[in-house]
Amino acid sequence: MTNPDANFLKGQKHLTRRYRAEQRFQWIGRIAIAASLTFLVFMVASIFWQGKGALITTKIALTVDLSTEMIDPANIKGASFDKIIKLALRTEFPEATKRKQKKRLYALVSSDAGFQLRDQILEGPALLGADQTIWVSASDDVDMLMKGHIDRNKPQNSRRLSDQQISWIDALLVKQVFNTGFFTNGDSREPELAGILSALVGSALSLLICFALSFPIGIMSAIYLEEFAKKGRWSDLIEININNLAAVPSIVFGLLGLSIFLNVFGLPRSSPLVGGMVLSLMTLPTIIIAARASLRAVPPSIREAALGMGASPVQATFHHVAPLAMPGFLTGTIVGMAQALGETAPLLMIGMVAFIVDIPGSILEPATALPVQIFLWADSPERAFLEKTSAAIIVLLIFLVLMNIIAIILRKKYEIRF
Repeated sequence: MTNPDANFLKGQKHLTRRYRAEQRFQWIGRIAIAASLTFLVFMVASIFWQGKGALITTKIALTVDLSTEMIDPANIKGASFDKIIKLALRTEFPEATKRKQKKRLYALVSSDAGFQLRDQILEGPALLGADQTIWVSASDDVDMLMKGHIDRNKPQNSRRLSDQQISWIDALLVKQVFNTGFFTNGDSREPELAGILSALVGSALSLLICFALSFPIGIMSAIYLEEFAKKGRWSDLIEININNLAAVPSIVFGLLGLSIFLNVFGLPRSSPLVGGMVLSLMTLPTIIIAARASLRAVPPSIREAALGMGASPVQATFHHVAPLAMPGFLTGTIVGMAQALGETAPLLMIGMVAFIVDIPGSILEPATALPVQIFLWADSPERAFLEKTSAAIIVLLIFLVLMNIIAIILRKKYEIRF
């Protein structure tokens, strides 16, 4: 006969080992989550740390001659403002007599300093007639020096600013202010002047086109496939292809847009119209899959009750089923739009990688997008563009987080539990 006590002890040992294995598995899961959160926090913190410098810019005070000899009040725009800026620098540092010294002296201020002086005079014509102290943007090298990214203690041939330039900077009145130009300027080859406004407008126009195309087409396709299409070989084939399209690399959609929209239909290259159409092709599978899942979540009793009350299948679907599935429609659409906002590869294929300074005024004008702008800045050799890249990534992350938060709020607000 078997010993009951021995079997009980054996069972207890087996149960103890099973509990320990479950506890080890739980701890492994906790460690994995903690590691992923640590890497995420480290990545976001490093991006914020590098990007915060782009929100600060350096200004230099110059005493400029705004007498009538330099500027004709009747023709302000015809004055040589760059000449006035250079004269102010030479007056401040008369020891700069050689051509090489003057070139280094002029390099302390931004190439846009003359235009900034012109704008200040046009806003306040009362400045004319005497010497005035005005603030202009410093060059990117001076900006990096003031932010501590250029080591003064390094040998002169190991840094971008000479000892004489540093001595001139120390003698000037310098301040650091909030960089509004980062949000109000377009792209520029000069880091201190580059901004994200043109890229933001291009992304907004592209997403507008994407939403206008993908939302109605995606929702109507999902409703037809789920509610009206006969289940058979063709519907199964369409469903498989939709699921496969959701996994296709985004660059393939860019190649499709390049070959069809640009080469066949001749649409404007690098325009938000084409960008939005390409992004809508990429977003459609995501919206259709999410919409069909939302329609399946509606209890069949809703349909049956509507049909039993005499409603037609179309009325039952659009008056009862679709409104209950709307939170899923909106959630899938917003998630798909958030994915489209961060895409770069398909936009590169249709030419939105071009250097665009002007802010697009319509969906047919050349434009770029925020992810493409980040790609371009990341490839620039200047140290100042590293800050711009990180700051643009922060803006992109903020928009992505906001879109996902909106999706969660809409789902929670309009969700009906059955």
